[in-house]
Amino acid sequence: MKRMPFSTAIADAPLRPYQILVALFGLAMLVIDGIDLQSLSLVTPVILEEWGIDRAVFGPALAASLFGMGFGSLVGGIMGDRIGRLRTMFLACLIFGTSTILAAYTNDVWQMSAVRVLGGLGFGAAYPNALALVSDWVPGRWRAHAVSLLSVGIPVGISISAALVPAMLPDHGWRGIFIWFGVGSIVFGFLLLALVREGPDFLMARGKEAAAKRAAAKVLGNDVQIDTADEAGATDGDRPAPTERIGVLHPTNMRLNIGMVVSFSAATTLVYGLLNWTPELLTTAGFTLEQALRASFWQGILSIVGGLSAGFTTRHFGSKMVTLVGSAAILLTVLALAFMVEGLGPVPTPAEVSAIVLLEGLAVGLVSMMITVFYVIMAEGYPSSCRSAGIGFILTAGRVFSITMVFFGGALINIGGEETFFWYFATLVVIALCVFAAAFIIDKQVQPARLKEKLA
Repeated sequence: MKRMPFSTAIADAPLRPYQILVALFGLAMLVIDGIDLQSLSLVTPVILEEWGIDRAVFGPALAASLFGMGFGSLVGGIMGDRIGRLRTMFLACLIFGTSTILAAYTNDVWQMSAVRVLGGLGFGAAYPNALALVSDWVPGRWRAHAVSLLSVGIPVGISISAALVPAMLPDHGWRGIFIWFGVGSIVFGFLLLALVREGPDFLMARGKEAAAKRAAAKVLGNDVQIDTADEAGATDGDRPAPTERIGVLHPTNMRLNIGMVVSFSAATTLVYGLLNWTPELLTTAGFTLEQALRASFWQGILSIVGGLSAGFTTRHFGSKMVTLVGSAAILLTVLALAFMVEGLGPVPTPAEVSAIVLLEGLAVGLVSMMITVFYVIMAEGYPSSCRSAGIGFILTAGRVFSITMVFFGGALINIGGEETFFWYFATLVVIALCVFAAAFIIDKQVQPARLKEKLA
């Protein structure tokens, strides 16, 4: 019986139920990540009132999880390669679940900031390991679809959180909500550990042949004797082995690195600046908390649409065209949102509420689409020898700028008092302009499908 790597054995095979199960668990992991991550910003107005503090003072608490995520992405990626994606995901659930529970017992900004930094380590470790685990189990031709599916996990969690929080607040308060969310995360972690297994190729590479064969049998039965990728002369799933191993800072990656640091950082800064400060911005502008949370709900829903559309639009039109059109749409949406909010009277009309809710959702949806497009560019642009490190490097850069926006968002809103939010929106406009950079700087664009077919 021929021996081959698991990735080669499944290359032309249809998806099996267990592979779908792994993908759904990866998606669920990021949904729960999104629920816990977004929960604090949704109850910020309630906490500010209870603690009697100003919104600018609360900035560190909102930025703390992003600070932790920067380290979590790097440390979690290293741990995933060393102790396994599954174990790292389990630890991530325990970490951010426990931190969410601990947040329920905080009584000041610095206590909240400390536990959110801890939670950020878990939040940051979740995404790269969920993506890696699912990629280990699905054939190469399905990986792009898997990335698109996983990209909507956090937005789905944001929408679920925005739907649950208003319903739970009257009976449980913000502290009770955190306890429920945290316990749910820990329970999910144990389910993940019990029902999912590491990818066979990952296990074979670490000399765990018996465990690898048991895992592979869930998809292949006993039809194929699996081998390590190196012994079979293949690496990186369905891609050929590279002729040269290069690092992230190799000259051939320079324009990709610069373009992604600028544009990916701008996109993530926009999305976190909008998501974290929308409830407080809109309640200050005269919205009720329920109306403000409705905007957060639609931000999550349209993030899902944006993430799912990224694969289709990039494949058909190419990443450069999508970046240009998407960046222009983001800029126009932010400008329209600024004019609408600035023109509000003391009590917003139902029409104004509906328009602003739609614009808030559309802005986040468009930015989410661009973030997913940038993931596709990075996945294709970085060679296999430095793909994980390249994505981790860009993620960390994005966290730095996102933290800054979330940290100072309250201060920007405060500058004009309750009369104007000019400086907040002016900052968003400048950041939106930076998203365009990827179209002009990056030399490793994803080509349109029709062009690829013509060149072939």
